Amino acid sequence: MAIAITILDCDLLLYGRGHRTLDRFRLDDVTDEYLLSTYGFPRPFIDYLVELLGGSLSRPTQRSRAISPETQIMAALGFYTSGSFQTRMGDTIGISQASMSRCVTNVTEALVERASQFISFPHEEASVQKLKDDFYNLAGVPGVLGVVDCMHVTIKAPNAEDLSYVNRRGLHSLNCLLVCDAQGVLLWADTQRPGSTQDNVVLHQSELSCLFETKMHKEGWMLADSAFLLRPWLMTPVQIPESPQEYRYNMAHTATHSVMERTQRALRHRFRCLDGSRATLQYSSEKSSQIVLACCILHNIALQHGLDIWCEAGCTALEAEEDCNIMETVETEAYRMRQELLCISPLGRFTPLFVL
Repeated sequence: MAIAITILDCDLLLYGRGHRTLDRFRLDDVTDEYLLSTYGFPRPFIDYLVELLGGSLSRPTQRSRAISPETQIMAALGFYTSGSFQTRMGDTIGISQASMSRCVTNVTEALVERASQFISFPHEEASVQKLKDDFYNLAGVPGVLGVVDCMHVTIKAPNAEDLSYVNRRGLHSLNCLLVCDAQGVLLWADTQRPGSTQDNVVLHQSELSCLFETKMHKEGWMLADSAFLLRPWLMTPVQIPESPQEYRYNMAHTATHSVMERTQRALRHRFRCLDGSRATLQYSSEKSSQIVLACCILHNIALQHGLDIWCEAGCTALEAEEDCNIMETVETEAYRMRQELLCISPLGRFTPLFVL
């Protein structure tokens, strides 16, 4: 036994702690088809992630044989895209469940650190105008800066504040506030709210509400469904349409807002860990929130690489659970602005009673 210990100590002296990389998985050893079918992404996308996150994932370690950034990224992608338990995906790569958990945590944290780099509203005048033009080309609604909605992601029951995470379906979840552009690129992602919080309250408590109240309300507005309160910067459908103009407005609103429904389906389809029909996220609410945000970041990176995944197949539609309407106050500036939008014609042309 003493000899074995001496040999081990010499091994550590020769190579040093934290400098030996255990390459259980090598990208060069597998085919492009295998990467796409098993992890959901092609080789150039994975190479980009290795370059982007490699520095953060090569932190000094007290273990003698560190897991390479490449292997960590593959482990995390496997978990995000399969929705399977860590043990199963860990066996595929050749690492233990404990190592798999560390890989998911490390990659998730590295992605979340870069959230502002990949999820944000445009600020340049030309980019803002392009955002409006792209939305206008969908159904003729002018001045739209984004479509907003909430998506529930099921999680395990937290140890504390258990009831605050129980949604209207009796499941523990996070109620995630999302905003996307006309191509499905996410412009905002707030993934921290408990599942019992109503959609309109989630928006009201978010920094997004403050942003539009103080800065972006002069630029245009977002579109939201009837679970949200009509505001000067948030246009909702007419709850009881009566005139032809109101029906046309609602149809254009629905056609434009549908980009969010497709974006949520794409998220659930690509990242099966978010699809509650398979399994719940077996993490704390804080870590689950980070995983959801990491998937949102990867969604945007994928779109930047031309990896569109518009999906018509439905997943468990927890995001549709908010089926109650918000009562509106008619004598408001928001109501007046929406009335002006009712001038949209069936062909998408409109009478500009005001200029954005």
